[in-house]
Amino acid sequence: MRNHVIVHFGADREYTLDLDEVQPMPHDLARQWLDQQFTELGCEPLRLSGKVLTADKLLAIAQAVGEVRFSDPAHRPWAMVYARAASSLLAKPVIKVDVPGMSVGY
Repeated sequence: MRNHVIVHFGADREYTLDLDEVQPMPHDLARQWLDQQFTELGCEPLRLSGKVLTADKLLAIAQAVGEVRFSDPAHRPWAMVYARAASSLLAKPVIKVDVPGMSVGY
């Protein structure tokens, strides 16, 4: 089964991060990395209640770093860590982060 994370920024601006040959990230490390990125990037909760779901963190982080972090080969190591964290925390073989649509699908 294929295992990958797709980050979508618009028509013809979609980046697939293939995780088939990549070591899985431990759940606790994935949560710590995602929380750290969310804080360091100054991301804000998307919900009025202040509750921040994992999907919300993935969206906010992708929005904060922008498309270049996924498109530029120089940032590929960071993008792969993002994908590994997403895969570990959501435990789905295919994850699509739609930044303009503000949704995460499986």
